[in-house]
Amino acid sequence: MTPPRIAVTVAYAAPGVEALLVVTLPAGATVNDAIAQSGIAVTLALDVAQLQFAIFGQRAKGETLLENGDRVELTRPLIADPGRARRKRAADQARPGSDPRAKPRG
Repeated sequence: MTPPRIAVTVAYAAPGVEALLVVTLPAGATVNDAIAQSGIAVTLALDVAQLQFAIFGQRAKGETLLENGDRVELTRPLIADPGRARRKRAADQARPGSDPRAKPRG
């Protein structure tokens, strides 16, 4: 009897680059197995140590077990802290004269 297999999609996107690959793996495969099987890191010259992983947008580790139909997403490190950027925008808008769209008073 043939051991059960699962189909998993491996996805990566960056400015000017988009990759979506479907791989077939044995049941019990991990995120690391899917990335290795896809060959995406080699093809796109990605440093896997610098990437983080998610399954359908939920953070995952390389050792996370996969299920049939999962989408493994390779995510790049953030270049800015989203919370800090939001606070800066809010502070900039709170200052008088800081919003170029604001109508002049007077």
